[in-house]
Amino acid sequence: MIRTLISALAMTALLSGAASAETHEVHMLNKGEKGVMVFEPALVKAAPGDTIRFIPTDKGHNAESIDGMIPDGAEGFTGKVNREVEVTLDTEGLYAVRCKPHYAMGMVMVIAVGDATTPDNFFEGRVPKKAKERFEEELGAL
Repeated sequence: MIRTLISALAMTALLSGAASAETHEVHMLNKGEKGVMVFEPALVKAAPGDTIRFIPTDKGHNAESIDGMIPDGAEGFTGKVNREVEVTLDTEGLYAVRCKPHYAMGMVMVIAVGDATTPDNFFEGRVPKKAKERFEEELGAL
């Protein structure tokens, strides 16, 4: 009887944790509210354990994290062009995401997981001018 009760409580705890995780949809677009070659939304505020689903609404796009612009200890991700990709983010911090074919055109977005703040060295690497402008705009909204 006690074993059954403990098993039931453990299962309830596991299921309630899974139920609280959200899935956020991000569309990859040729043209959106903020111009051409955009992710919408361009800023996602997520909790640890949430899933981000990138949807290639228009053809020719992918979503991938940018090396050096994700939290320490987090795993990067790379989606294929014209393919939907889902990532579950467990590490708190900022994740910079780009569409590799349109990075120079500023097709970037930010995912803030948990209590994320902008690290001082966030722009240390080489970032195209248009991408940097869009990153700064989204980071200003945090």
